[in-house]
Amino acid sequence: MKMDLIPYFKKYEALVAKAEKVFAQVKEKYPDAVKCEKGCADCCHALFDLTLIEALYMNQRFNETFSGKTKADIIEKADKADRQIYKIKKAAYRSTQAGKSEEDVVEEVGQKRIRCPLLRADNLCEMYAYRPIACRVYGIPQAIGGKGRTCGLSGFVQGESYPTLNHDLIHDQLMSLSSDMVTAIHSRHLRMAEMLVPLSMALITDYNEDYLGISEEESLEQIKPEEAENE
Repeated sequence: MKMDLIPYFKKYEALVAKAEKVFAQVKEKYPDAVKCEKGCADCCHALFDLTLIEALYMNQRFNETFSGKTKADIIEKADKADRQIYKIKKAAYRSTQAGKSEEDVVEEVGQKRIRCPLLRADNLCEMYAYRPIACRVYGIPQAIGGKGRTCGLSGFVQGESYPTLNHDLIHDQLMSLSSDMVTAIHSRHLRMAEMLVPLSMALITDYNEDYLGISEEESLEQIKPEEAENE
């Protein structure tokens, strides 16, 4: 990907810093309840999707970080995980079409476990420094879809009140940033900012100019970074 997305990645990294600050505050206040530690990989099997800006960020960092056999091996694992996720989502869609409530289907999907393609054999992350926001805040109480959720391995007691990260607010900010970027690059795909994809797909996708719907004369290379940042 030749386009300069640095202005948008900087804004994304600012959101990452805010989320990590909340995580650190909760961990400092409830050290015995936050069980996150080196080698714990519970969050590395959870199903979640990335917004467009986060998918682009992970894709670029992945391509910057890896090459050769290591990259090929991760892509193979990502392709396998993506096929598994597709089957899960297809089954979920059929369930909703059969009349099952969306809430029940979401709960069922939330119980599924797929190994992240970036998870090494020693249960450490291949791209820990660049991991998605969902991975960074997994171990503390969160509000997702208006409901409180937390890691099943944590020490937080159900029914008790704790500081809670509003993940819906973070999601809205990521969607807004994605929308700003799509507008700035003059993409033909007007609804591309609404796209959500699993990490596995983000790694194996070629986010080139054709994919992003950018015509040759309107490529992001012709937009000055400071102009893009002020959109």
